[in-house]
Formats: sequence, structure tokens, C-alpha cells
Amino acid sequence: MSDIEIISDFEYYLVNEKHASVNTLASYLRDINQFSAYLSKYTDIMMTDVTKRDVENYGAWQKKNGKSASSVSRSLASIKCLYNHLVLLGQVEYNPASGVVVDKAVKKLPQILTSEEVELLLEQPECSDMKGYRDRAMLELLYATGMRVSELISLNIDDVNLNAKVVRCESHGKTRSVPMYPAAVKAVSNYINTVRTQMLASHDEPALFVNMSGERMSRQGFWKIIKYYQTKARIDKEITPHTLRHSFAAHLLENGADLHSIQEMLGHADISSTQVYTQLVNKQLKDVYSKAHPRA
Repeated sequence: MSDIEIISDFEYYLVNEKHASVNTLASYLRDINQFSAYLSKYTDIMMTDVTKRDVENYGAWQKKNGKSASSVSRSLASIKCLYNHLVLLGQVEYNPASGVVVDKAVKKLPQILTSEEVELLLEQPECSDMKGYRDRAMLELLYATGMRVSELISLNIDDVNLNAKVVRCESHGKTRSVPMYPAAVKAVSNYINTVRTQMLASHDEPALFVNMSGERMSRQGFWKIIKYYQTKARIDKEITPHTLRHSFAAHLLENGADLHSIQEMLGHADISSTQVYTQLVNKQLKDVYSKAHPRA
């Protein structure tokens, strides 16, 4: 098989057997096409003739040309997947990417907002029009629950129980209920009872949050909303929808919540994902100490 045929067959495998998502498919194919282009330009070997040294050289070449450790690692994972497939097909005898190790990416601690910055951000939407009511509700709910932006925009009207002060969100096939603080309950209630029905393009639209066209809010749409209010609040930090999720977790931890409760509310499958907030809080305490202690 030629390299073009190998890549085409790999794409068919990803779509029809591995059932890869659109994003995963695009990522794998981008990595493999870049690897193929490298082999074509800098070597005279076919994909079926690649050795472990060739894969190592490719990783070194990527790093030399400015690729981050995480990008090289992701590329290596795609190459491993390709050759696992080729081994099963009998096209190659072994996986040349097996055992190849790249330098671990330096994990950056997530950036969070201070309590004062959160308050400033949440104050920005003005409940003087439909957009203001909706935006206030979205921001309050995101910080109140720590949910992912994908979970926020996937919410349906039936997922919110204002009487019980909880919201039900679903991710990766698992459902969890997260409590809401009073200000969030009020903001969501005001949005639902005051403007939501006026915003809907169709009365049977189940989405809790809709755009100005009356259809379900998109990730890109919410991204623009949060960037708008960051600018309006004149907060210098780079704020993304995930910043409020990180801030939610760190602030809970600072105020005495236990890791397992935070893990459950965030929907983390592994406690190690939640433990990063311990490092974050500890780092902040050290920073405060070094700045404030007279003998530090």
C-alpha cells in the first residue's frame, strides 16, 4: 500500500471501527499527514518501512522546529495508533512508535480569578434587556456549579430545579446534580420567568440558554460573551469559560470543602484531576506569604 492508501484506510478505520469524534478524527489525520509530509521531504522511506529511530528523529525534528512537548506527545500518540492498526492488518511486523518517549509537557497550573474579580465579572451583565438577563444567568450558573461550558450550553429547561436549588448536568454518559447558591437561583429564575419564552425561536425549543436568534447557545457564542464582559470589567487576566470552573473549585477548597465533594461536583472521574487545585491553593498561599510577611 502507498502512503496515501494507508492514510485513507486509517481514516476509514477511525470513522467506521473506532467511531472517532469529528475533533479526534481531524487531530489524528492532521498528525499523520504531517508525519507523511516529513517522511516525503526529509527521508526516502515509506510508512511501512519506518523504524523506531525514524520516529525518534521525527520527534526531535518537531521539537527543533518549535513544537511544544504536548504537541509532540499528541503526535506520537497518533502515530502509535496508526501503526497498531497496520500491525493488525499485517502491513508491518511491529509498531515502531512503541517505546518512544518524549519529554513530559510541563503542566501549568490553571489560572483563577480572585473572589473580587469574580464579583466584578458577575456584576457586568445589566438586567435591562433580554441579553442582560440571559448573560447574568449564564455567568452566575457557571460559577455556582463549576460545570464545563459544554455542559452549560447543553442544559435543557427541565434540567433546572429552582425549588430544590439544583441543576442536573450530563457529561460522558454520566449525570450529576450540583447545588446552586441563592444569587444563581435568582438569576436563572429571572431569566426563565422574564425573558426566555420571548427569546425562543420555537415554543418547543428545550434548550435552557438560547442565542438572540432563539436557538441553542453555541460554545463560540458563549466565548464571545465572556470575552465581552472581561473587557467591560477591565480584568487583565485571560478569562475563558474554564477559568470560572477553575475558580469555583479553588474557592471551594480555600473555604474548607473536601476534595471528594469537589470531585463529585466537577464530574471528575479521577481524584488526581481534582488534586491540581490543592497545588494551586498552596501556591497562592506561598505567594501571599512571600509578599506579606515582613521577614519573607
